[in-house]
Amino acid sequence: MRLTLAEKYKRVIALLNSENPNAETELQYRNPYELLVAVILSAQCTDKRINAVTPQLFNRFPSPEDLARADEEEIYSFIKSVSYPKAKSHNLSLMAKRLVEVYNSKVPSDTAELETLAGVGRKTANVIASVVFKQAKMPVDTHVHRVSARIGLTKNAKNVLQTEQQLMKNLKGYDIALIHHQLILHGRYVCKARRPLCEVCPLQSLCSFFQNQIKK
Repeated sequence: MRLTLAEKYKRVIALLNSENPNAETELQYRNPYELLVAVILSAQCTDKRINAVTPQLFNRFPSPEDLARADEEEIYSFIKSVSYPKAKSHNLSLMAKRLVEVYNSKVPSDTAELETLAGVGRKTANVIASVVFKQAKMPVDTHVHRVSARIGLTKNAKNVLQTEQQLMKNLKGYDIALIHHQLILHGRYVCKARRPLCEVCPLQSLCSFFQNQIKK
């Protein structure tokens, strides 16, 4: 019997909850400021690499004020091993200055305000709103985009915005923040881009990608 989309969501979420009921970000942070910095740095870079550089970075710049006063060259010296370190050093400097001058060093909860900070796009703003302020937001990265399409939670979503819109429409009433982390971790460790581990995936019976592979 073919499942309705609502039934598919319900069963997929039940399995994700069974497999990873306490999913959370793998970025290491102690406060909203540190998470904001870590998420900005994590663009096109692994969480493992970010976690390797942030302890020393936060030790040197423990507050937005400290980061705002720093030279970009010094910031660069701490993050040179991450992707696009020059651009990120520049963005972190501008972000910290605006955070201090406009928001009194407090990370804003509104996504539109977050997006006025250098280095913060829609996904990053949604991460902060979701993780720090417990808002019902769905940050969509490449993992969430890929996994949602493969399972069949989204259909013909051409970009991450369309994926976000479809997920938000169908996840009303669910713990969106938790599901966001579950999808990311599933994509990171099971539903990998090049070689998905379909043979060990608990979502086999519900996954459109896997079912189509069987039929070929």
